[in-house]
Amino acid sequence: MTEDVNADRAVARSRAALSRAASPFRELPPRLLLVDVPRQRLDLIVDGKMLAELEVSTAAAGVGGEAGSLRTPPGWHRIHDKIGADQPLGTVFESRVPTGHWSGEPRNEDLILTRVLTLEGLEPGINQGPGRDSLERYIYLHGTNHEDRLGSPASHGCVRLSNPDVAWLFDHVEIGDPVVIVGEEARDIFPDPLSGERFHFAGIGGSGMSALAQFQVMAGGRVSGSDRAFDRGERSDLERRLRKLGMTITPQDGSGVRGDCAALVLSTAVESEVPDFAVARELSVPTLHRSELLAHFVATYRTAAIAGTSGKSTVVGMTFAILRGAGLRPSLITGGELVELQRQDLIGNAFSDPGSSLLVIEADESDGSLVHYQPAVGAVLNLQKDHKEVAEVAVLFERFRQQCVEGFVAGEDDALATLADGASEIFGFGPKASVRGDAVELLPASSRFRVRGVAFSLPTPGRHNVANALAAIAVCGSLGVSLDAMVEPLASFAGVSRRFQSLGVARGIEVVDDFAHNPAKLTAAIVTARARARRVLAVYQPHGFGPTRFLRPDLVEAFAEALGPEDRLWMLEVFYAGGTARRDFSAAEIVDELSGRGVRARFAERERLAAEIVAEAREGDLILVMGARDPSLTELTKGVLRALQTGATATSGR
Repeated sequence: MTEDVNADRAVARSRAALSRAASPFRELPPRLLLVDVPRQRLDLIVDGKMLAELEVSTAAAGVGGEAGSLRTPPGWHRIHDKIGADQPLGTVFESRVPTGHWSGEPRNEDLILTRVLTLEGLEPGINQGPGRDSLERYIYLHGTNHEDRLGSPASHGCVRLSNPDVAWLFDHVEIGDPVVIVGEEARDIFPDPLSGERFHFAGIGGSGMSALAQFQVMAGGRVSGSDRAFDRGERSDLERRLRKLGMTITPQDGSGVRGDCAALVLSTAVESEVPDFAVARELSVPTLHRSELLAHFVATYRTAAIAGTSGKSTVVGMTFAILRGAGLRPSLITGGELVELQRQDLIGNAFSDPGSSLLVIEADESDGSLVHYQPAVGAVLNLQKDHKEVAEVAVLFERFRQQCVEGFVAGEDDALATLADGASEIFGFGPKASVRGDAVELLPASSRFRVRGVAFSLPTPGRHNVANALAAIAVCGSLGVSLDAMVEPLASFAGVSRRFQSLGVARGIEVVDDFAHNPAKLTAAIVTARARARRVLAVYQPHGFGPTRFLRPDLVEAFAEALGPEDRLWMLEVFYAGGTARRDFSAAEIVDELSGRGVRARFAERERLAAEIVAEAREGDLILVMGARDPSLTELTKGVLRALQTGATATSGR
């Protein structure tokens, strides 16, 4: 009898979904999937009858279509792709590619297992289109390692099933089959971040999260936060600086969400099983993704938002410096740490001027969150292979362009040709550029160029930094700053931490710390180094197994093309930050590929790196340490400089 009632209810709810305002169907499709959120069930309905009912787990944060919301999107979808046919139960997928196997061991991470059914939204403005696109949000039906949580909402937005159930379902549906998700849409209303009510940041040590938290406090808000790194006794200097700004730092055990917490701020990196998130669900504390909070600030201020796959932090820094130098008192939220702000004893990636109406932000494409923002002026600097395939990122950039209110700035690169067609300004060096760099002089430690007859000097080297300056000039021009007012701020630009940052010279050998990690950035850093040194001694730590696997052929090509015959490369083991990444190769294998291309490369262990480099270095060389994600890289670079200064003897140039 219960089964009959459930079947009747499933069919009735499916028919009711036909009346949704944006429903693409007038009558019940021959075969469809119903995800019933209140009941945490998925029903397969064929010819108006329920064929199967499967237990699921939808989002812990409820129902909602917003990108970055960590919610399960409502409404009509279709199965866009079927991934994982014939894979064994427990196969782990990363970026929709099988990467390993889960053997049943307990893990906190939310693994995507066994089969993947990707979902494409069919309701514009609900689950399709800018800021609400289920396909771009990577909403799946998939198997899970948290089968014990099925029957209750616990996911980050996807629909979890048991591994046997998702394998069965995979065999009984086809690409194009409709899927409708029904349930009341969650509408957490969070208070004004500057009202004095306390916001708690889970994972406050991340660069994006710490910047938002700092800005909120500097602007008059109240913040607490937690981070697993702090719990492990790591990154104590960052924790000290956050406390100094007035933030309360708690253990990541849920205690920070209790009491008078008004909202919990999360990032994409925070798992739904983190205690802070669990307590927020228990106490019905509103949760919001960091991009939702940033979107609030973007809407509150007249905002310049800088996007692109390379150079964002530098252009944000230059834009901030120009606006500040022009007396416009901008505020700032970014990823890189500005040296100018560090000199004021700030962390450097956030600033709030109490009298500011302008805000400059870094708009990140890696998690798709930039589609949340509706800035006054937006810029896309370039488009290269980095976190995602170029075609995927191009779609995000186009939607970002459509949401820019006053103006849109694009680079002249061929990859941005479509975006440039709708740009109010194009920057670059060619005839298509409206903000064009002429008479460019690239010096070992600086650059000179002209724009519309106005002479500029830049205390940072490299053609890529001239391009960055041109982008900042275009953005600031769109905000009403004259070219003459931009000259002095760029001439005194102090730079961004770890963006070709010279840490010192010892025995005639310069040591530079750089954030470069994708092929374009690595090439730019090496080319810049070669212009100011007899020889480049490069060090690179690949930043994670997934990104390195994705970029591996391009990384090999970049090093083979950029390094000269006398240059050297030491490659450290791939940086592993924890989690479920498949560690099935070593950086030593990449070194072998590079050696086969004629690059003088060697695999290095951290403990021996400084001694090896100092033994090789001679006067006139430049030591260039590159990599991302690992906060200890700067200390490693300083260690190389100390070794040059205090212990080993470098060989004189010949």
